Amino acid sequence: MSFIVTTGATGRLGGRVAALLAAAGAEQRLVSRHAGRAPRLDRATAAAASYGDREAMGQALDGASTVLFVSASESADRLGQHRTFVDAARDARVSHLVYVSFYGAAPEATFTLARDHWATEQYIRDSGLTFTFLRDNLYADFLPGMAGNDGVIRGPAGQGRVAAVAQDDIALAAADVLLAPQEHEGVTYHLTGPQALTLDEVAATISAATGRDVTYHAETVPEAYASREIYGAPGWQVEAWVSTYLAIAAGELEAVTGDIPALTGRPATSFAELLAKESYS
Repeated sequence: MSFIVTTGATGRLGGRVAALLAAAGAEQRLVSRHAGRAPRLDRATAAAASYGDREAMGQALDGASTVLFVSASESADRLGQHRTFVDAARDARVSHLVYVSFYGAAPEATFTLARDHWATEQYIRDSGLTFTFLRDNLYADFLPGMAGNDGVIRGPAGQGRVAAVAQDDIALAAADVLLAPQEHEGVTYHLTGPQALTLDEVAATISAATGRDVTYHAETVPEAYASREIYGAPGWQVEAWVSTYLAIAAGELEAVTGDIPALTGRPATSFAELLAKESYS
């Protein structure tokens, strides 16, 4: 028996990929912490397992040919969970692991969580598993949520640019890889939108699409930490939030690639196009 395992199937990205695979007639197992919440799709079964549970994950991966590995939720032990998952995939003799990483993943990346993604990539390489890495830029779908209740996007991004990518485009690219994995062995793809925008331009695009008055305030780094104190988040998480903007300021998220159109056969979705087809008002 051979099938595709789609992790994160109850999430926004994993759910999109699962639906595309089902539409293509692929047999798959949908893995999430709560199997009962998995979407009901043709030729799909569900299994419950968390990334940190090596035994349960090993059972969920047993018999799989190709696995979509959507990164775990942000947490202090995220990298440890990733390593446990990779160990389970290796033990289950998975043929091909497709890991959803982050654009610019590197040990010295400004965005702190991109360093964890790089460490995960290295662990996968060292495991001996056949792999494909999908390094996604920031999700364009999440940009409207960066504005506070007062309509202001606050962060120390300066006038840096971000080539944010639509989740629908990522899902299409991932499905393409999962349906023909042998064509993508050992390849790292850098998934971006079709243009790089400053946060002033992001704010203006949101305003034009929704009628909401949205602006951008370029915080200093001390201002950024101070304005996030109200959330009571742990230090590692606040640093991750702030470093997202610092990565934009450093130019680490601005390069536009052609990997989305190369994989999907259609142009990448612009931020304005995304807002036009979704309701963000």
